[in-house]
Amino acid sequence: MKDVTPPKRRYAKRLPVEKRREHLLDAASRVLVREGYEKVTIEAIAREADVTRPVVYAAYDGLEPLLHALLDRTQRRALASALQLMPERTFEGEVDEWILAAAGGLIDVVQREPETWRPVLGLTQNAPAIVRERIESTRELVRGYVADALQVGLERRGGPDVDVDVLAHLVMITAEHFGRLVLDQPEKYDKERLVGALEGLLSATLPPA
Repeated sequence: MKDVTPPKRRYAKRLPVEKRREHLLDAASRVLVREGYEKVTIEAIAREADVTRPVVYAAYDGLEPLLHALLDRTQRRALASALQLMPERTFEGEVDEWILAAAGGLIDVVQREPETWRPVLGLTQNAPAIVRERIESTRELVRGYVADALQVGLERRGGPDVDVDVLAHLVMITAEHFGRLVLDQPEKYDKERLVGALEGLLSATLPPA
């Protein structure tokens, strides 16, 4: 009989532990975006990362700590991107110009980092309660910054009173939905179309400069 040589065992390239953890989080993020939370398993992550299960367990002591680390990283990245769009206290432009610039900037970030933003925007399947709660807490933090910016801008502009709290919710909901549209229907909704529609909405909502 012809000898059959067994396949060589696959060995993962050695990486420093922090790089290995980032590599595994990247793999878990891809599985999550592609297949939803229920499909994120140690086996799926190992397969996506092209490593063995023991490599995953050596970096993270089980699936739960790995998913918590992924959630922490996603929240940190999304919050950092969102806060970069907030104006400084010394911002002297018109408030509607800032809203338009922020909406356009968010669209750019979402398109550039879809694996971060799809879970944040609720586009992944079967998100557990802890994920929904973390997303909501992040939204509330960002909404507070939006409300502060709107308050400063509207006070500088003067004119009729506007309910800043409600307007901040409107800005957040609009921006988030724009993000979903450019991820799910990019051929139909591009940045120019969405920002142009928002400009028309603002001109009918905010007091004139």
